[in-house]
Amino acid sequence: MIGLNSYPMGAGNLMDGMQRFQHEINRLFEGRMGNSHAGFPPVNLWVQDQNLILEAELPGIDPAKVEIMVNGDTFTLKGDRPSDMVKNGEAYHRQERAYGPFARVLQLPYRVQADKVAATYKRGVLQVVLPRAEDERSRTIAVKSE
Repeated sequence: MIGLNSYPMGAGNLMDGMQRFQHEINRLFEGRMGNSHAGFPPVNLWVQDQNLILEAELPGIDPAKVEIMVNGDTFTLKGDRPSDMVKNGEAYHRQERAYGPFARVLQLPYRVQADKVAATYKRGVLQVVLPRAEDERSRTIAVKSE
């Protein structure tokens, strides 16, 4: 098991250390979720202007059956990937694509405006735009002279 003190936490390594720690937590729970995989779906998350942009790979999943929840700085993505059924008399030689229920819970770097979150699905990729909460945005304050 990896402890928190195992990673150098300098400015350049903080995010990398947090990602490795998240990976280790996901790995601990991987075997307890049936056929689902704790790291599914793979996601990318980045900042663009005052928004966080999250993209998740969800090929073969009906977007109407995907559930997105945002609460403060916590993002949850849930769904179910149906299994590919082989025909009578057929058998798998290799089956690497995971199926079954999945859930990803990510802590975002700041709170977002949940009522303004927008999601689109195109060619198997879900894109979610998460606007930064107004009270989290930096502001320029004018200095008044007396």
